[in-house]
Amino acid sequence: MHLGKFRKLKGPGLFFIVPIVETIPYWIDTRVIATSFNAEKTLTKDSVPVSVDAVLFWKVFDPVKASLEVADYHSAISWASQTALRDVIGKTLLSEMLEGRDKISDVLQNIIDVRTEPWGIRVSSVEVKDVLIPPGLEDAMSMQAQAERERQARVILGDSERQVAEKFGEAAKTYANDPVALHLRAMNMLYEGLKKNSTFVIVPSSAIDSMQLGAKEGVTSLSNGMIPKVQAQ
Repeated sequence: MHLGKFRKLKGPGLFFIVPIVETIPYWIDTRVIATSFNAEKTLTKDSVPVSVDAVLFWKVFDPVKASLEVADYHSAISWASQTALRDVIGKTLLSEMLEGRDKISDVLQNIIDVRTEPWGIRVSSVEVKDVLIPPGLEDAMSMQAQAERERQARVILGDSERQVAEKFGEAAKTYANDPVALHLRAMNMLYEGLKKNSTFVIVPSSAIDSMQLGAKEGVTSLSNGMIPKVQAQ
């Protein structure tokens, strides 16, 4: 500044000024700066009070505008970010806010960038860190989510039971038309039971007749060298 009027931009590097006549009102950092901002107990579109914490990444791309167009660009961008966040919260449903943080971040970036561009400031990105809801509502949402998971589990279990019943029906039709297949399946079931070192098996008397367990070949094939005790009922 020369006698209170802007003269020119200097730096980086070595430069000289005339004492008293010339002054340096601002030292401007052109690197990316991170600024935290929040909105406490702000009502969403569906009237739910929430508190939101976010981080703004920005940089000065025009030092002249940042010096002349706004008195304190640090405070200005902080207030602009907070008001933009409150506006977005008021136009967004709670469910959309919890599920679409990236979308909210993009909307905030566009709004803040439009407001700060005349000040020579460009917004790089906005990140929503946390969305806090009332404890009572949080418990209710947790119970709702748990109930939904239980409902889905029951639907999956019911569908599995239906599929199993259909397979059993198909197997029953196959065994009804093919007695040999039924005989082999029954023999296999007994064999699987004997594999667990069991020497005592209880089967219906009709199974003994149909599978010929009294025959020497049947006993040999089942026990594989071990003679089981078969009790008819």
